[in-house]
Amino acid sequence: MAPSHADPRLARVAGALYLAIILCGLTAELVLRGPLLRGTPDEVARMLAGNLWQLRLSLLADTVMLLADVALALVFFTLMRPVSPALALAAMVFRLGQAILIGASLMALASAPALLADAPRIAVHMTALHAIGYDVGLILFAVNCGLMAVLFWRSAVPKLIAAGIAASALVYAAGSLVRLLAPAASALIEPAYLVPMVAESALCLWLLIRARV
Repeated sequence: MAPSHADPRLARVAGALYLAIILCGLTAELVLRGPLLRGTPDEVARMLAGNLWQLRLSLLADTVMLLADVALALVFFTLMRPVSPALALAAMVFRLGQAILIGASLMALASAPALLADAPRIAVHMTALHAIGYDVGLILFAVNCGLMAVLFWRSAVPKLIAAGIAASALVYAAGSLVRLLAPAASALIEPAYLVPMVAESALCLWLLIRARV
């Protein structure tokens, strides 16, 4: 394992930001927004209209996640630059690119409440547009994960966690491409998302507890 010269306080900041991203992202997608987007377009429109507070809370959670993601991109760049300046810069660029796409998709989702009264089908389409933007963003994040996996492999992060982040890159890329190109097959790849959930949670805990990169 490579010696670590990074400030442990900054590593714990990275862990805290990662924890905020995980909690806010899962809450927004699975707890708040997910239950509203099931069924036919008419059913989804009714669910959205009857639970606008839930949709708006999901927007708030996603906004917090987005801010934490931008901050984490900068913190990781600072932490990993001694390992490889070029890879750290590339990883930051791809993570910030993902953040830009997610921010744009949030604007589409935020327009849905105003459209529900007069154009409910368009409001539902905005939720689909948000999902597409998220999927494209995750392709950029997959590249980020691949670059970060190389950086972690060369650092004091355990090799098992680095390998898990590399596997997460494959899952994110495959999952997004399947949803974009063959959405009917999306259900087949959903169990694979357990890999990034475990790997990123392990990385988060390592940063918070051991604070070594």
